Amino acid sequence: MPFVIYTAPNFTENAVQFIRTLANVPDVRLGLLSQEPKEWLPNDIQARLAAFSRVDDVFDAVQIEASARLLASQQGQIHRIIGAVEQAQVPVAQVREHLGIEGMGVEAALNFRDKGRMKNLLQAAGLPCARHRKVTSKKEALAFAKTTGYPLVVKPPDGAGSLATFRANNEQELAKALEINAPRPGHEVLLEEFIIGHEHSFDTFSLGSKPVFHSLTQYFPNPLEAVREPWIQWQVVLPREVGSPPYDDIRAAAYRTLDVLGMETGMSHLEWFRRPDGSLAISEVAARPPGAQITKLISRANDFDSVEAWARLMIFGEFQVPQRKYAVGAAYLRGQGQGKVREVLGLQRVEAEVGHLVTDVKIPKPGQEKSLSYEGEGYIILRHPDTEVVKEALNRVVSTVRVVLG
Repeated sequence: MPFVIYTAPNFTENAVQFIRTLANVPDVRLGLLSQEPKEWLPNDIQARLAAFSRVDDVFDAVQIEASARLLASQQGQIHRIIGAVEQAQVPVAQVREHLGIEGMGVEAALNFRDKGRMKNLLQAAGLPCARHRKVTSKKEALAFAKTTGYPLVVKPPDGAGSLATFRANNEQELAKALEINAPRPGHEVLLEEFIIGHEHSFDTFSLGSKPVFHSLTQYFPNPLEAVREPWIQWQVVLPREVGSPPYDDIRAAAYRTLDVLGMETGMSHLEWFRRPDGSLAISEVAARPPGAQITKLISRANDFDSVEAWARLMIFGEFQVPQRKYAVGAAYLRGQGQGKVREVLGLQRVEAEVGHLVTDVKIPKPGQEKSLSYEGEGYIILRHPDTEVVKEALNRVVSTVRVVLG
């Protein structure tokens, strides 16, 4: 049986799902590298692990390689080493190259991880993306702003999930964002023009450099707006009509983007905008499964397990294309104000009105800490064959359910 190593920094709810799925793939021996002790995992997962090694920093290629060599001495040749976290992609690729393990190499991993490098490659290939510049000082930032104008997006080149990302509407807000990100030689900050439009994602399974399946989402509103406005209850919709003509342009652009960046076998998460004039702008791409419950949404839309499909793709290089059956959406339950969750209002009304559409829920629990993310403290996932029915039901959820903090 092939021996596969998976890297996971912490045992979050999402990480546990991925580890459990990998551990249950038939005819695979799973080794796990993590910063947390194995005993923190559920007992059923512990029993399924063939090997485990705890490291101080799972994003340090030297530590990953040392632990991988140790586990290989116990279990035999490593068939694959993989990870689903954005920050792990480059160090894991370095270890693959050092140990001669099949999978994405360092240059391709850097193309996806370094967003400034990524945009340079996309622009050179004639693909639509925001004007951008890496800066090492406030002076360089102000010069770029003078050329491009406001608003601007300020973020680290290796950021993920809108972390440390800010919108600057004027010079004062730019200066404040630069105080937080502090550009300097060796620690650049990425500036981009702020794209006006509706934001989406395009999520792809690729095998042998060929896209074999895709899904896409619509964000309501754009994540950066949700970050700026704490009162917003974020929504994500997966329309059923992913193969329809209105998406022909992004399908072609996304596939070309993956080719330019060097995607071979794996899952990718591309974020893009539809401008008011109908044109496209690619924001950025990650060479890993999407977060924000999007893998679960893809599973529900196609009646298959997308995490298991990713695992088999990465381990065995195989993928069975599912059929799109539903539109699916998630309403993220976000508490207002400060403090811990006190109560959740409106659930009975939602159950009465749209309960027949619900597939998954995570209801915030009293005493739960307020989330630092725009995804909030919980979610409700709905599905129906008609996309408009899903959108209307999501609006009912976010207008009815209220997470009370205090």
